[in-house]
Amino acid sequence: MLIVGLGNPGSEYENTRHNIGFMLIDELIRRKNAQTLSSSSFEGTLFKFQNHFLLKPLTFMNLSGNSIAKVKKFYKVEDVVVIHDDLDLPFGTLRFKHGGGHGGHNGLRSTDEKISKEYTRVRMGIGKPEHKGEVASYVLSAFNKEESEHVPAWIEKTCEAVEFLLENSMENTSSKYTIKKFKLQ
Repeated sequence: MLIVGLGNPGSEYENTRHNIGFMLIDELIRRKNAQTLSSSSFEGTLFKFQNHFLLKPLTFMNLSGNSIAKVKKFYKVEDVVVIHDDLDLPFGTLRFKHGGGHGGHNGLRSTDEKISKEYTRVRMGIGKPEHKGEVASYVLSAFNKEESEHVPAWIEKTCEAVEFLLENSMENTSSKYTIKKFKLQ
């Protein structure tokens, strides 16, 4: 299985809402003691544990599909899981989906174009800005103080879900790990 976390490279994006996928991959690398593979030809940072791969595309969000397609083709990987931020879900929610549209998410749009829409999505809700014109600055901003307090537990729960998904169906993972509503205290 190829597990991809979407995000943007560079320290200025490190703790932004758009990089929740990268944060998840970093935690999975730590938990699984994943080994770094030589990845210059994949346009991303690639790791491996057991028979699974973890990928952080370094192409910036709107070209993520290039990196994913290269790894998928080289290693002949059938199952792809993409972890990404989702504006259409409230902060702290967690949903699972196979296929579907990109919903305006440039990382998903690029992935759809390069490998088709037939992959599993781990959707991490980041909420929406007050005004539609603020989307770009919102996704590229850091979580606020209150949200930041909940991010570690949310990442932990999502890592557990991804680990469960390695051995179980997306439907079983969804029924066990979906977070439909999250309340900030």
